[in-house]
Amino acid sequence: RGIPTAVHESNAVPGLTTQRLAKVADRVMVGYEESRQHYQHPERVVVTGTPVRGEFFQITRQQARDALGIKDDRPLVLSYWGSLGADVMNGYMVDFLRQAARDGAPFHHIHGAGRNFAAMEKALAGDHLPPALQVREYIYDMAAVMRAADLVICRAGASTVSELTALGVPAIMVPSPYVTNNHQEKNARALETHGGVEVLLEQDSSGQALFQTAAGILHDDVRREAMASAMAELGIRDAAQRIYETVQELL
Repeated sequence: RGIPTAVHESNAVPGLTTQRLAKVADRVMVGYEESRQHYQHPERVVVTGTPVRGEFFQITRQQARDALGIKDDRPLVLSYWGSLGADVMNGYMVDFLRQAARDGAPFHHIHGAGRNFAAMEKALAGDHLPPALQVREYIYDMAAVMRAADLVICRAGASTVSELTALGVPAIMVPSPYVTNNHQEKNARALETHGGVEVLLEQDSSGQALFQTAAGILHDDVRREAMASAMAELGIRDAAQRIYETVQELL
């Protein structure tokens, strides 16, 4: 019918729907320059990024730490496994938090447990975690927590990737193995290749493995800063504007 058409793909590698639509769409909007190679018509591809909520940029890192009541210089680790959590990974985080407590809480830690909150709370009841180590059911102030974070431990969904790169926060990513076409690992590997994240597969994960990986990054300021820079290089803060302009050009 001659109607201009655009499609947006948030993941690093196109899924089946995008693969099919890309053959007929006038523009394919993607998150990364490296994604262009996966399309038959790279000349139609525009790197726009994926929009991130404006509230992520409204406060500075120091303001975010102040809002969270962090009054010392210890780094902040943020961990979560998506909005609902993940049974196996939350079990590993129990061991992670216990190790952090045994080591005297060398960092602040906020963990979002999701639906496993009650089980985690019960498992940790006798451990008497110090105040620096928090387990929350849900993280309602994610913009402030992520802005204050020095390291994030998480899955590798497209929205999470966009937020972390826009803020330039290094991460340990454990891609969900339960998603279509294994797209989360492909997202994580794209960031790993650029130097911004450390990837652990769920089958290779444990509380100890996660703790050792996190400690290695947090104890190496040079490495952590290099990871942060690599993430920031991939970040696109004006994604919504780029998408708008791409649509306007088609019209």
